[in-house]
Amino acid sequence: MGKILIVDDDYHLRQGFKKILKEDGHAVYTASTGEAGIALLREHSPDLVFLDVCLPGINGLEAFRTIREIEPKTPVIVFTAFGTTETAIEATSLGAFDYVIKPFDIPAIMDLVKQAMDASRFMRSRVEIDGHPETAVSDAIIGKHSSMQELYKAIGRAAPTDATVLILGESGTGKELMARAIYHHSLRSNKSFLAINCVAIPETLLESELFGYEKGAFTGAFTRHVGKIEQANGGTVFFDEIGDMPISIQSKILRLLQEKSIERIGGRKPIPVDVRIIAATNRDLELALAKGNFREDLYYRLKVVTLCLPPLRDRLSDVPLLAEYFLARFSKEMNIKNPGITRESENMLKSYHWPGNIRELGNAIQKTLIFNHGSPITPQEIFQTIHDGNIKKNMSDQSVNEAIRQWIRETLISCPCENMFDCFMEQFAGIIIGEALSITGGNRTQAAKILGLSRPTMLSKIEKYKIMIETSVKSRKL
Repeated sequence: MGKILIVDDDYHLRQGFKKILKEDGHAVYTASTGEAGIALLREHSPDLVFLDVCLPGINGLEAFRTIREIEPKTPVIVFTAFGTTETAIEATSLGAFDYVIKPFDIPAIMDLVKQAMDASRFMRSRVEIDGHPETAVSDAIIGKHSSMQELYKAIGRAAPTDATVLILGESGTGKELMARAIYHHSLRSNKSFLAINCVAIPETLLESELFGYEKGAFTGAFTRHVGKIEQANGGTVFFDEIGDMPISIQSKILRLLQEKSIERIGGRKPIPVDVRIIAATNRDLELALAKGNFREDLYYRLKVVTLCLPPLRDRLSDVPLLAEYFLARFSKEMNIKNPGITRESENMLKSYHWPGNIRELGNAIQKTLIFNHGSPITPQEIFQTIHDGNIKKNMSDQSVNEAIRQWIRETLISCPCENMFDCFMEQFAGIIIGEALSITGGNRTQAAKILGLSRPTMLSKIEKYKIMIETSVKSRKL
């Protein structure tokens, strides 16, 4: 939660809205004049400001300009009555986050608060690059792998320019963090940063949200509406999941890149806009080109600089660093002592393929930390966290069961022998115990605990089924 400033001369609105925001966990400050609001802004540096356009003393527009000078990265949402929407629209065109017509709908405005608070955090929380896991800030890009070192160099070269950047990578690899790092190291870092998720906004609303519309452009367009891109003039716009952007809107983004201008829906006059574009997607854009789902001309306009984020499975050597980072971060957030993690647990983390990438690793560490009792995190805890719910799901998966049955049938028919049952058991036991030893670095005691066996039983099964431990697995007896 954050700090919110309400500047409005309506006492009942201030008090009522303050109560709602405080119940949502925010610290709230109120003022009845622009001058008092600016004084509170200087004193408390709020994360979000609500500002009425009709105020005693200096008016809302003058107060807005002063707020922007003092705190250019603080989102401002403008309150307006229906008769004063033109002033609110002017403030929006000057960079206000949005405007709200009184009386307002509570659920809708609370959703707007969340959006604005996210935007505030994106702009004000600097992303640290290649930080030390124990001392890194909450938003950091961690990794020593050669692929990450090349990315750091690319950020250093691309960030100070106005070049369009296309970030490619699977879900959970950190594309948004990479975009914010470019923004924070750019020449536009004191201007706005606007993140737009192209799949979070319904297709029917996306065009009007991005480009705005003129009064009377369609049924329900009672006033002019300034779009998000126009609001971000002078700053940076991040299009997340641009591979899912409707092709009808792609042509307008292409015009923005080519001509540095937009047109509101229903408008006939080009509006000059100076924004830097950063885009990201987990889609294969070249495949989308072949299928006709993405414009070729837009693709080549976007990929002036292309950054490819590696999946976590391709840089498993970074997993221990990331685990230490998440442990330090979540311990601090949860106000508990960092319990640390054993080397065997790190080896287990490195043996997993992480289909959800860094996001999945972070969630796994957080969940493990919640149920940890203060001692260093063990392989059993890691195993339970990673595979909780997956084992039963996989064992009940019909395709998996059918594949096993098919292999058994083929083996029974083609390779019959006197002791087929023992042959099968030896085969399966070898695979199961071998994998358990592999993920524990050869530690028989830890492997036995994972499998729910005693150490003597484990040793007897290794001997009974003549399981050979690969020399690549470093055995260590406890």
